Amino acid sequence: MATMTKPEAETVSSLPTGARREGSAGLATPAAPQPGGRRRLAFAVMGVVLAGLLAVGARRWWLGRTHVSTDDAQVDGHIIPILPKVGGFVAAVRVIENQHVTAGDTLVVLDDRDYRVRLSQADADLAVALAGVSNKARVGQAEAQVEQAQANAAKAHADLDRLRPLAAQDIVSKQLLDAAEASARAADAALASAQASLLAADARVGAMRAARDQAALNLSYTRITAPASGVVSKKSVEVGQLVQAGQPLMSIVPLDDVWLTANLKETQIENVKPGDPVDFTVDAYSGIDFKGHVESLSPATGARFSLLPPDNATGNFTKVVQRVPVRIRPDAVDAAHPLRPGMSVTVTIGTR
Repeated sequence: MATMTKPEAETVSSLPTGARREGSAGLATPAAPQPGGRRRLAFAVMGVVLAGLLAVGARRWWLGRTHVSTDDAQVDGHIIPILPKVGGFVAAVRVIENQHVTAGDTLVVLDDRDYRVRLSQADADLAVALAGVSNKARVGQAEAQVEQAQANAAKAHADLDRLRPLAAQDIVSKQLLDAAEASARAADAALASAQASLLAADARVGAMRAARDQAALNLSYTRITAPASGVVSKKSVEVGQLVQAGQPLMSIVPLDDVWLTANLKETQIENVKPGDPVDFTVDAYSGIDFKGHVESLSPATGARFSLLPPDNATGNFTKVVQRVPVRIRPDAVDAAHPLRPGMSVTVTIGTR
């Protein structure tokens, strides 16, 4: 058996009892950690966690004083319906679903043969009316009739004016005065008739011109164009389909003109005013922050515009915190991350 030297014996004697039992090979095991060290580590971790919680709570408290936030918000925008103004068979459909179009682009073409025939008929009717007015003999005859009626009416009224003072002095009979009054009325009626005949030709020309303009307008309606730039959606029209005036064919959504509608609680809008800065995130684009500003506040709560507004006068009153729609306008349009109507957003409004 090997004999230990004095330093080795002192080292072994300084180890705990369990460690000395392992000394047959001349090696010492490490000492176990003390319970006090574990407590200090636990307290340190709890301190860090508590500090973090306090920091988060302080930040939320500070933001709560100067900001209001809600996730009851979404992107809104214009949904423009495309409706034909005239009916007919669809001859061509120039767009597909989700295609971007520019204002003025042709979307749908209707069969225009019927409308071209109606325009030709209206042109012919207008030409006939214009020919009648341009006939100098007919116009001269109508003007002469008007002049004759004017002369007859003037004579009848002059005779009546002479007879009235005589009838008042019983110089002439009342029967003669009545006859003069009747003659004056008849002369006025004849003058009105002559004047109406003279104007009838011009009126007929005006009516024919209006009918022709309406026929041309209906012909132009057979080409349905985009009223604004945007993306085609909900296309339900196909070639050969018979459509009626006012029938929905598709919708156009302009993605460059969108806004947010944030439904804030009525207890949150005390300090909200137009122009306040807004930070918002969109569920579809995680990690991307958007900027905007408050554009306006609704004049009434959302419940007031519902189909069946609540009536608290029925006696079954339950107080519910109402929501006030707040309109928010994004500060810029991000082409890489377009905002589409209906997307869910979370908004934070700075009120100070």
